[in-house]
Amino acid sequence: MFRVKSLDGILATAEKKPLKRSLGPLQLTLLGIGSVIGTGIFVLSAEAAQRAGPSMILSFIIAAAVCVVAGLCYAELSAMVPVAGSAYTYSYATMGEGVAWTVGWALILENAVAASAVSVGWSGYMVGLLAHLPPPFPAIAIPPALANGPLEGGVANLPAVFIALLITGLLVVGTGKSAKVNAALVIIKLIALAGFVALALPMARLHNFHPFAPMGGGGVVTAAASIFFAYVGFDTVSTASEETRNPQRNVPIALIAGLATCTLVYVIVAASAIGSYGAQPVFGPHGEVLAPGTTALTDRCAGLLGPLPMVCSSEALAHVLRQLNFPGVGNLLGVAAGISLPSVILASMYAQTRVFFAMSRDGLLPPGLSAVHPRFHTPHRMTIVTGLFVALAAAFLPIGQLADYCNSGTLYAFCIIAVAVMMLRLRQPARNRPFRTPMLWLLAPLTIFGCVGLFLFLPIQAKLVLPAWMAIGLVCYFAYGYRHSHVALGLKVAEDERLPP
Repeated sequence: MFRVKSLDGILATAEKKPLKRSLGPLQLTLLGIGSVIGTGIFVLSAEAAQRAGPSMILSFIIAAAVCVVAGLCYAELSAMVPVAGSAYTYSYATMGEGVAWTVGWALILENAVAASAVSVGWSGYMVGLLAHLPPPFPAIAIPPALANGPLEGGVANLPAVFIALLITGLLVVGTGKSAKVNAALVIIKLIALAGFVALALPMARLHNFHPFAPMGGGGVVTAAASIFFAYVGFDTVSTASEETRNPQRNVPIALIAGLATCTLVYVIVAASAIGSYGAQPVFGPHGEVLAPGTTALTDRCAGLLGPLPMVCSSEALAHVLRQLNFPGVGNLLGVAAGISLPSVILASMYAQTRVFFAMSRDGLLPPGLSAVHPRFHTPHRMTIVTGLFVALAAAFLPIGQLADYCNSGTLYAFCIIAVAVMMLRLRQPARNRPFRTPMLWLLAPLTIFGCVGLFLFLPIQAKLVLPAWMAIGLVCYFAYGYRHSHVALGLKVAEDERLPP
């Protein structure tokens, strides 16, 4: 479990079985923005408001701060080792195969489960949009049984399954095509958010920010642990290193530019929503705190008179615009969300398939899964497997649980990255580093501290999912990967996996 794959061996393996380098700096930055801005601000801002009220603005900033320091650690490693695999690959070169496997396994919680959560968020916006179609179009009411999973009183979330499978097909066709589609979707998303700010911000009033922190400081951090999901996916940029032109330069630029852009957008949009309409949490009939995503909160919202608070909506931003007497624009924002949210699903599934690709190429997963399509030059088998997993989870699990599960895996992976970058500085100080993390011995420990702190504020079930998921992963590792590892067999790449030049 402690055998290490050298960085030179990792680079040599990538050269034997390469992915096509088709992504430039702009496409890469848009990939990062596309993977981040999505369900977190369009949907989960309502859950953050229920946990923290208007102080969720601080929650966005706290979560962003953790991502920034983690992103700088990612930037150094991804510039040094521009290959597929992300945190999995970096931990393989520092802490050994066993830790690398747990990281790769945890990234399933980050990427695949995130794609499932966004699929459910997309479903909520589409169901709401179809129910608010303006004349002369007839309103379309999708039966709740077909738009919700069993835990929410339905049978299966079929719209979420549909979008997950559609994105799977797009990723099979090719990276270049999917990147171009992603760029268009990101632009639509940013235009929609800009339109929301233009209408809502001028209507902001200071009294809507009072009380600012009705749940106290604990509520702010709890909301930060939940809204951390809004930033999940920025490391997608590093997983695309092997398909990026001049990755030593472009990957760090894309990581930092993408995070800065997303943080600014989140804070402005959240301030606009709070100031114009309010974001106070809803309490029980006796003043008790109600957790988001529960039957108790749903029942309480159903019994309220007058306009529904933002925390009661599954399409928060569109709901705010409708309540501000912009129903047409609210519907347009719903259309934009319906069109653009798939970019987040695309980026998350893209990242997951590349991690699986790297694990299969190392022998830890069956070699057939890493086969590259002769025409599309994509790991098509792994993409299909990932897509089926995403669709299945989206069909039966609610968005809040999916987001929290995703956070637990992501925070673990970020901790490992911080440790890995410090270990490489000590072990290989002379290795070329096109990008060096500034003040590493401060920022890397801050990354670990921030990730552990947010993990402790996750719901108890999310904290328990991580060790349970790891136990399942270790069973799979000892059943297959431990015996078939190319490092254990003394191979750089299996001969029958090589592609012709």
